[in-house]
Amino acid sequence: MVLQKVEYTDAEILWKMQVAAFSELLDRYHDYATSPANESLDRILIRLAQPSTYYYFIIDNGEKVGAIRVEDMKDGSRKRISPIFILKEYRGKGLAQAAITAVEKIHGSTHWKLDTILQEKGNCHLYEKMGYHRTGKMEMINDRMTIVDYEKE
Repeated sequence: MVLQKVEYTDAEILWKMQVAAFSELLDRYHDYATSPANESLDRILIRLAQPSTYYYFIIDNGEKVGAIRVEDMKDGSRKRISPIFILKEYRGKGLAQAAITAVEKIHGSTHWKLDTILQEKGNCHLYEKMGYHRTGKMEMINDRMTIVDYEKE
């Protein structure tokens, strides 16, 4: 697995991958206001233009299999992963874990935050295995879904 920086000209590819990766969760949780599957291409373009945003394609055997976005203000504040995704056909191979490890090498191994869906036990397990701990902050999005915050020192 390697990371490849996403360029502004890659926005449509990134957007289509993100929609595909998150569509199953959108169908399950009906979180139309917050789901990355429901974001517009314009939203991706805005993020790509932000100086604090770093998008990386997750590449496995030469194929774009997912992506990870890091928000890094470079001012000592917590860095944030949001979102990270692996396309369905490539899941279960340790690629998300490898991508997180890789961005921590690039942006520093401490002082991180992220959030995920509480009901997605596999995601929670992954982040906890990677050294992230729950902050106690939770936000109920609807009667099906709660977002839980994580931090890593």
